[in-house]
Amino acid sequence: MTTPPAVPAALPSPPDLGGRTALVTGAAGGIGRACALRLAAAGAEVRAVDRDAAGLADLTALAAGLPGTLAPHVLDLTDLDAAEHAAEGTDILVNNAGLQLVRPIEDFPPDVFHTVLTVMLEAPFRLIRGALPHMYGQGWGRIVNISSVHGLRASPFKSAYVAAKHGLEGLSKTAALEGAPHGVTSNCVNPGYVRTPLVERQLADQAALHGIPVERVLTEVLLRDTAVKRLIEPDEVAEMVAHLCGPTASSITGTSQVLDGGWTAH
Repeated sequence: MTTPPAVPAALPSPPDLGGRTALVTGAAGGIGRACALRLAAAGAEVRAVDRDAAGLADLTALAAGLPGTLAPHVLDLTDLDAAEHAAEGTDILVNNAGLQLVRPIEDFPPDVFHTVLTVMLEAPFRLIRGALPHMYGQGWGRIVNISSVHGLRASPFKSAYVAAKHGLEGLSKTAALEGAPHGVTSNCVNPGYVRTPLVERQLADQAALHGIPVERVLTEVLLRDTAVKRLIEPDEVAEMVAHLCGPTASSITGTSQVLDGGWTAH
């Protein structure tokens, strides 16, 4: 007679991050805002970093009454020394800040390319560099890099964004290998198109490049290659981030957690 599999007494509870300090970049809106609120809801003390002071003020109001705390920090991530300093003493680091410009390579402004790589690749390196001594010292840490399906696939007209996200994937894996002996995990979260201002601002550029009306961009360009024909919600991404910070994810490291509606299944 075979023994039936054991039935768990209960589903795992949401992660308790009480006593943990988290830093989230690009926290004033979109995915960053959702992540900051989700980690504060789990009890973390969240440093919400963004250059948008007004957006951070709105975020702070939304966080009132949550189990954790939320402290806004106005910071331009092109100030790399300040970024590294801001990450000191953090237990959880969520590298989320990003920007986008849709142009053919021959028309792509070199200064914008430089800024995109600075904010989305060099700043995460400096933030990780600033956070690791504390994480290593306590034998625990969580690095979550908000990558993209564009960290795994390329699209035309997004040379800077795709280059930055591919670089972030490599940085994340290297941090995972170096951090494993110290109890530090490092992972990417790779959403497809998320309902954020960054995506909304692409619509006019995509319409011009593809020669179609703006109202057709969502279905004919952005969601063309996905099986699930809808935008992903920021809260869905934040839930994956929270999971990677919890106790049941201690062996998940060096991975790319894909939330792309089936895009990469092709």
